[in-house]
Amino acid sequence: MGVACIPPPFLPPLPSGAAAILPPPNLRSILPSWRWSRPIRASRSCWGSCTSSLNRRSVLRRALDKIAEIKSLLEERRIAAKIAGIYSEAEPPRKTMRRGVLMTLLQQSAMTLPLWIGKPGEKPPPLCGAVPAAGDYVAKPGDKVAARVKALEGDEQWILAEVVSYSHAANKYEVDDIDEEGKERHTLSRRRIIPLPQWKTNPETDPEALFHKEQLVLALYPQTTCFYRALIHAPPQRPQDDYSVLFEDTSYADGYSPPLNVAQRYVVACKETKKK
Repeated sequence: MGVACIPPPFLPPLPSGAAAILPPPNLRSILPSWRWSRPIRASRSCWGSCTSSLNRRSVLRRALDKIAEIKSLLEERRIAAKIAGIYSEAEPPRKTMRRGVLMTLLQQSAMTLPLWIGKPGEKPPPLCGAVPAAGDYVAKPGDKVAARVKALEGDEQWILAEVVSYSHAANKYEVDDIDEEGKERHTLSRRRIIPLPQWKTNPETDPEALFHKEQLVLALYPQTTCFYRALIHAPPQRPQDDYSVLFEDTSYADGYSPPLNVAQRYVVACKETKKK
């Protein structure tokens, strides 16, 4: 005889250890009478399993919060050392960092981005996956952002940058190019800054917090520190998966590159709608 397991919120406590549950009427016409005439027993072990699952979820949420707190403290120490002009042997100034090392660090940053695990019915917060920042949000020193700057040729491009400071009086950010730290600092208005996601979205529980297929985005081109316009080819299917994107590229007949993978960390909304 099978066991019916229904989460506690949907049924009252079981009397004397078990309850009789009959199949829905539409199934009774399919199953032989001897199968549905007997009650299906729901054991208290089911309730124990559900409670255990909820407890594990709570423990996991607290662990992720603690990891995020530790990362935040380490980041604060790094920023303080940067301001003081002090660098440890384990973390030299990025201006002397080889490009391969920088690419590895960016990949590790994407992999260790915390996964958002909300309570039942709780919506993902701003900066979780595709959810944009609040209108009055101000990025903190050390936060990674997409920044629109002028290139040497006079053209404008979106680069991966790190926030140095924000002036409320001038309503402007000071940011460092992540690829040229210590060489050039940019002063930019808020409209030229797009904060990067601070949590990964779980596609299995919060698919609405992901960019959808054929949506226009800015994505970090693999092995570079520049963001380019792209279309979502396929969103992630699992928390650890990347987006598959099609970058705008006039060297291809259809105007787009073959699908390339980009981590959730480095995909942000594109405010421009007109194709260049």
